[in-house]
Amino acid sequence: MSITLTKAPFRADHVGSLLRPDSIHEARKQFAEGIISATQLHDIETKEIKRIVDKQIEVGLEAVTDGEFRRRFWHTDFLEHLNGVEGYVPEQGFQFKGEETERYDVRVVGKVSFNQDHPHIKEFVEFNEIVAGRAVAKQTIPSPNQLFNKGILDESIYPNIEEYASDVISTYRDAIEAFYQAGVRYLQLDDVYIAGLSSPDIPFNEGKYSREFLIDLARKVINGVLEGKPEDLVVTTHLCRGNYRSKWAFAGSYDLIAPTLFAKEKVDGFFLEYDDERSGNFAPLEYIPNGGPKVVLGVFTSKFAELEDKETIKARVEEAAKYVPLEQLCISPQCGFASTHHGNQLTEEEQWQKLKLIVDVAKGIW
Repeated sequence: MSITLTKAPFRADHVGSLLRPDSIHEARKQFAEGIISATQLHDIETKEIKRIVDKQIEVGLEAVTDGEFRRRFWHTDFLEHLNGVEGYVPEQGFQFKGEETERYDVRVVGKVSFNQDHPHIKEFVEFNEIVAGRAVAKQTIPSPNQLFNKGILDESIYPNIEEYASDVISTYRDAIEAFYQAGVRYLQLDDVYIAGLSSPDIPFNEGKYSREFLIDLARKVINGVLEGKPEDLVVTTHLCRGNYRSKWAFAGSYDLIAPTLFAKEKVDGFFLEYDDERSGNFAPLEYIPNGGPKVVLGVFTSKFAELEDKETIKARVEEAAKYVPLEQLCISPQCGFASTHHGNQLTEEEQWQKLKLIVDVAKGIW
């Protein structure tokens, strides 16, 4: 059987972000110091994006990304360019296992809507021209549910969470339409918030709403956003438990969210973390509808350089196939290699070796 699926996600796929090379780190530093212009920074980023697109194709990936090379953080760069949302420096960062993140976040300061001049639209057009049809150009953006994280919503602006949800849905519908018109046919929604709802002891599950209410609201938001989407647009959800300098933020199986989100979220695929024991077992996959969304098993880790054993991975896929038919399964890293500009603790060459291994293992399974 061919490794290729008729549409994304692919048998061997990846989440999106890639390690920034030293040239980009240095250019960002020089730009901040006023040594180079925004145009010069952009040109350096473009040169590196061209290089890593070629490299992704070389290792055999059928979907390629821009590595999120023009972003500082996987989510804030997108969210702070929405109308009614601003970026700011809070008093503290997010607490990960053994490390506090760089201090930066977003907050709602007005009614939320999509900015038709959003920079990510133009960036995708440039990226798609670089890909030039040699592979599928994949666009990643934070899930609309990220706007429900603790500390983002100002209740003086939105005293009613249902009204807020309605505006978020409209915002993302407009965003999806804009990306589609720009040429996007493979869109990934990155969602730490939903994964967090499976970990009831973490702070952003506290408040006046029950966990059950928030899980169902998250489903309504995603399905509302996807209502009426073009048939030839593939949309997936990536669930993440934190990825910062090879550290993680929280643990928890998918048990609590599976009956609602796995069973009823109308996406074309789920990218799920399964690289260590923090994610639990494969049993919650039984809620995935037969013939429904693809399940991309994140059984490789992007956090460390050590290469996974091929036979171990094959055995894990066989285990997952007890709950989801093998033809519905794919494999990938559990997350990106650089969700923020800092990157995980491995080298770029080790990153490429891991992605090449994923392609090779997929060929051996399918």
